[in-house]
Amino acid sequence: MLKIRRFGYYWLNTWVVANVIQLATQDFCKRFLNLKNDPCGRQYDQMTQAARSGVANIAEGNSRHSTSKETEMKLTDVARASLAELMSDYANWLMQHEKTPWSINTADYKDVYGIQFDLPEYADDVLHESCEHILRQKRKFDKWLNSEDSIVVANCLLILCNRLILMLQKHIETLLGDFTVEGGFTEALTAERLQHRAQKSAEENAPMCPVCGKPMIKRVAKKGINSGKEFWSCSGYPECNGTRKME
Repeated sequence: MLKIRRFGYYWLNTWVVANVIQLATQDFCKRFLNLKNDPCGRQYDQMTQAARSGVANIAEGNSRHSTSKETEMKLTDVARASLAELMSDYANWLMQHEKTPWSINTADYKDVYGIQFDLPEYADDVLHESCEHILRQKRKFDKWLNSEDSIVVANCLLILCNRLILMLQKHIETLLGDFTVEGGFTEALTAERLQHRAQKSAEENAPMCPVCGKPMIKRVAKKGINSGKEFWSCSGYPECNGTRKME
């Protein structure tokens, strides 16, 4: 059986909503785009690819969570930008038909915006159960998404895109806050390396820092008159700049 790691993107509400939008966008393009209004098929390709980009970049970004928070933020932002592009396409569709998006005060807008997504809960058969979960969430909007009127469908998808963009923006802000406090993968590797060097120096009977008393580690001067020569440096660098000459 295919094993999927716990707490991957399958458990992200943003990924679930992005899948709902992708499925609904594919259906919209199949039903309402034709040789008359999209003779070269470019609109079809652009809209379906923008919807796919949302799903793919959320998944790829989350898959990089443990190795690079910076990459995760960038890919999540790409997903957000793709959804903004798709949202613009739906707004343009409405204006092509001399229509405008539903006002936030209309009943349909409030009904669509008020529908809540269920939290993903899977057992062992994650791939099967996650697809079932996505389809269940999509069915909540069938009243609008299955309409024969493209204006109704476009309005519903505009609202869903807007909701997802706000969710992604909040997720990016959370990632940025974590990155500011914890740093990224590079910073973690640097800290691990310094800790290892400090431990190794302690095992080699390294002297103590004359400034703060921490064990010192061997370094090689990279510039100046002592370039290429070894010296003792405080393991607490850069917080402490204590040094000793190598005997």
